[in-house]
Amino acid sequence: MRAVAGNAGRYLPPAFGFLCLVSAAVIIEGLLRAGVLNRFIVPLPTEIMASFGRLFGEEHLMTRFLATLQECFYAMVALALIGIPIGVLLYQMPLLRKATETWISALASAPIVLMYPLFLVIFGRSAATIIVMGVIAGLPPLILKTIEGLSGTRQSLVNVGRSFRLTRSQMITKIMLPSALPTIFVGLRLGLIFALINIVGVEFLINFGGLGQLINDLAERYDMAGMYATIVFVVLVSVLFFIVTERLEQWLRRAS
Repeated sequence: MRAVAGNAGRYLPPAFGFLCLVSAAVIIEGLLRAGVLNRFIVPLPTEIMASFGRLFGEEHLMTRFLATLQECFYAMVALALIGIPIGVLLYQMPLLRKATETWISALASAPIVLMYPLFLVIFGRSAATIIVMGVIAGLPPLILKTIEGLSGTRQSLVNVGRSFRLTRSQMITKIMLPSALPTIFVGLRLGLIFALINIVGVEFLINFGGLGQLINDLAERYDMAGMYATIVFVVLVSVLFFIVTERLEQWLRRAS
């Protein structure tokens, strides 16, 4: 009985969320058919859903998705390799952390995507521009969450490390980083979502790459149903990233 109740509790929130989405789509469909909303600006949700087949068949949606996925993967690897060490460094240097933490927080809210002309000059109209801008947008949350996770290490764990006479680097790698893993992964998820937003945005602005370029093409052709369907697809990709990073976090926590 408990297992059945546990499964019901596990699947009930996603089912309720899906029901809310369907209800919102039904309401919008009704408002559009009643003429309350302009159908030239917002297409019918049923038309949006029907356009997915055309997007996969004629617009090569999967190929575009793989191009964006590749850029996101490179951005995620760069984020982990750059963001976590910077977070560890700032944790170990309180003066530097106090001097830069406010600026890093401010960078998280800055419209990085508007700086694309500068990066176009440096890297040209290429995937490098898209990836670099994605990495810069995703760094602040990962750095801040790494500092927060290391600062929240339980004192009892630190005392255990001291009792074994661990060095500072051993204390970080063997005790503090594994303890901070859940918080770091929250930062990685946020950073990845920030990176995805900027990657799709830059693809749209420079008309290069995957899903963002497709949205640009469809908007220029005034294919509103196809454009909204691609935006829905980008949202589904964000959900997929969340699920993948959550599974990765659980696997690492079991392995550590």
